[in-house]
Amino acid sequence: MPRVAVVGHIEWVDFIVVPRLPRPGDIEHAHAAFARAAGGGGVVAAVLAELGAEVDFFCALGHDAHGQAAAGELTARGIHLHVAWRNQPTRRAVTMLDDGGERTIVTMGERLEPLGSDDLEWDRLAGAEGVYFTAGDRAALQHARAARVLVASPRGRSALEGGPELDAVVYSRADRDESHWARRLADRARLEVETQGRAGGQWSGESDGRWEAVPPPGPLRDTYGAGDSFAAGFTFSLSTGGSVAEAAALGATCGALALTRPGAP
Repeated sequence: MPRVAVVGHIEWVDFIVVPRLPRPGDIEHAHAAFARAAGGGGVVAAVLAELGAEVDFFCALGHDAHGQAAAGELTARGIHLHVAWRNQPTRRAVTMLDDGGERTIVTMGERLEPLGSDDLEWDRLAGAEGVYFTAGDRAALQHARAARVLVASPRGRSALEGGPELDAVVYSRADRDESHWARRLADRARLEVETQGRAGGQWSGESDGRWEAVPPPGPLRDTYGAGDSFAAGFTFSLSTGGSVAEAAALGATCGALALTRPGAP
């Protein structure tokens, strides 16, 4: 069983399924509502576990009911959580899923991040085949670099600038913030991997290429977590010896599956 870790963030997300986004002043009746541990780090950790990886997840949570619920849910999935408990509240979000398959997200509170100075089992990363990094400080990133392969999301932001070299940075062309940070990190990554939705995507850097989108294996439910699921599949394959093309193909398959699931996996 390959060991692939995540260093990043969790959000406790309330998902609300509505026919369409309400206009100002409207009242909409929800089809369904549920809550799950999600966020970029949470989704990637869950998908990696589904792919058969032994997952260590280094994160930070608030000492509150939402933090405890998130830790319990992810642990039940077989993920080994390494939690830096904070006095601040766990970050929350409300995500509306409409009948067109789109998701609209409102976040609440500060994103909690693991720090390299936190008393966590950072030495476990030295034995990992790969790490996916979404949040943390530069010292946490340095711990992550001990793994054979290091893939990052531009959501890691300033921690990634001036830090160790990345094997790949994965981002969405449709996300202006991610695209902006990916451009700033161009000299820090061996590969830049850009997802382009229904057009598939492309990678550039040490090599160049494209991949085609994979048709969803069922009805389109929503787009929440599709990009993070792609990143999980890409990281898993690259960490276990796959070529860039093979990693992109597995990522596309994972992203397509996410489109058929309501909310986070």
